[in-house]
Amino acid sequence: MSMERVPMTLDGYKKLEAELHRLKAEERPRIIAAIAEARAHGDLSENAEYHSAKEAQGLNEARVAELEDKVSRAEIVDPSKLSGDTVKFGATVTLVDEDTEEKVKYKIVGDLEASVKEGKISISSPIARALIGKGKGETAEVTTPKGTKSYEVLKIEWK
Repeated sequence: MSMERVPMTLDGYKKLEAELHRLKAEERPRIIAAIAEARAHGDLSENAEYHSAKEAQGLNEARVAELEDKVSRAEIVDPSKLSGDTVKFGATVTLVDEDTEEKVKYKIVGDLEASVKEGKISISSPIARALIGKGKGETAEVTTPKGTKSYEVLKIEWK
């Protein structure tokens, strides 16, 4: 495990904590009960319920460990306290596709909280990497599987 900080917004941090709490408070006891019930069926060597519950326990504990690691290394960044004229982590950027004139709006967030449906893109995504350091009116070239796209930065907000 690396000790580097994991940047995320407060929203993203709260979601991680909520999932961690659910896994520990709800999933863990449910899985333990399933193991106990399966054990009561006798012979464990051919007990599919027991093996399934043990596998679920392993997966749950691995996810708990992963989340505890991320939470412990979280560096919470409050975009509303940031400012500047160039794109960086936490910025909400309005872009226009120079080919289609289609406007898009993205918030640049940590890897764990990225969701294109919610308009949140990962800081390590190709589009975010192309935008970092750009200012209003500048163009970012993004190489996508469908070819190169050009986006003009229309607006940079901090919220």
